[in-house]
Amino acid sequence: MSKESLAGAATPSESSQQLTAAEQETFELAPISLWLEDFSGVKRQFDTWRQAGIADLRAFLQEDASRVHMCSQQIGVLKVNQRTLELYEAQDFAHLTENLGKVFRDDMLATHIDELVQLWDGQTVFKSHTVNYTLSGKRLDVQLNARILPGSEASWDRILLAIENVTERESARKKLSKSENYARGLFEYSPISLWVEDFSAVKRLFDDVRRVGITDFRTFTDVHPEFVERCMQEIRVVDVNLQTLTMFGATDKNMLLSRLGDVFRDDMRPHFNEQLIELWQGNLFHQREVVNYSLTGDQLHVHLQFSVFPGYEDNWGLVLVALTDITARKKAEAYLEFLGKHDELTKLHNRAFMVEELNRLERKGPFPVSVIMADLNGLKEVNDDLGHAAGDALLRRVGEVLGKAVDRPSSVSRIGGDEFAILMPSTDERGALLVMENVRKMIDINNQYYSSQPLSLSMGAATSEAGERLETTVQRADAGMYDAKREYYANIPGNERRQAPA
Repeated sequence: MSKESLAGAATPSESSQQLTAAEQETFELAPISLWLEDFSGVKRQFDTWRQAGIADLRAFLQEDASRVHMCSQQIGVLKVNQRTLELYEAQDFAHLTENLGKVFRDDMLATHIDELVQLWDGQTVFKSHTVNYTLSGKRLDVQLNARILPGSEASWDRILLAIENVTERESARKKLSKSENYARGLFEYSPISLWVEDFSAVKRLFDDVRRVGITDFRTFTDVHPEFVERCMQEIRVVDVNLQTLTMFGATDKNMLLSRLGDVFRDDMRPHFNEQLIELWQGNLFHQREVVNYSLTGDQLHVHLQFSVFPGYEDNWGLVLVALTDITARKKAEAYLEFLGKHDELTKLHNRAFMVEELNRLERKGPFPVSVIMADLNGLKEVNDDLGHAAGDALLRRVGEVLGKAVDRPSSVSRIGGDEFAILMPSTDERGALLVMENVRKMIDINNQYYSSQPLSLSMGAATSEAGERLETTVQRADAGMYDAKREYYANIPGNERRQAPA
């Protein structure tokens, strides 16, 4: 009901003559706001417009707001009940009708058009959700339900309107909507990947397994890995946020959800098995580091946090999975670990690794263990004559040669500036000599590509003897290397007086 002014308003005494005594009492004592109104003027206006060829009333009214006001001015208020006066803070009927412009204003236009269109379409009952105002200016959200009273279908001279104050309900709804929008915003724009999932089918599988008497779940999954696969297939993804799409390289949610098999595979299975064990033990909140894959195939290391939503503890129907991408951290850790056991220049192992590996072989073998000690010839001269950059290039070439010449389980370490050690488990003297020969061949090939600065290594080998400490084996190999180094310098013209260190 929307109008700036109402014409033809009847006095209460006139309107009361149109109602029986029982009707008047019911009308007056009704607990909701009731209005008896005369829409006959609106009916005549509609007839005029129909005769003028108007077919689409909604478009016609929206085209010119003054036409809506014209209809409003044709409505007459015949009677209101006591609840109406209380709701709109009016002293009496006259006080209310004289100030209807304060009651029906502002954002009522669209809803009033809806009401008029319902009448235009021949409905004898119409309704709307609209806004009114009290005479003091307080906003009222109201639900309007109206009916043309029997006997007035042709003239519309008596229409009963019931107005329910739904302000509190609307305020609560708006507050709830705002809260939901806030929560949705937190979910959608969270800087970490969020997944809402349904684990209820997994819970049912667990219940079935418990019913058949399984108590040791870890042993059960070890024997029946297909159960883990089944659980993975039974998880239903309800929703994911925007960060998830970015993190996994998906353009939209449908793309991601249709390719979950590309995301959760390979290394994910043992991690998921551990997650299932946590759930079996009743840990409805847990966290661990797992491996996923982006849709482009890139490996993603993620920190997973799993939590069952409150109220779903019995069926696991809703769970929240938060994934934080720790791939960069993992790469940094791997690089630091690499640096801890490798020489950055040559990419070979370093002295710390060599000592650790020597101790391990001392304890566990397998024997015999052979050791080759090698020293780069002429590094000092290259550094002095050509600079340390040229010396570093020569050391990198040693790394290339030894890295290709020695296969696992043997290992190569740079243990000093120009010193290298090769540890060879389960290798006898003959095997050690073959490795040394292979190194020499690789040096010859390497020198073909770097003819300007030839590469040369002095090497000595030793094989552990029964009851001998590997440290002693290393010393014997070292002694053999120094013998070879003295021989190398002795055979260089003009270096007769140069001797390798004792």
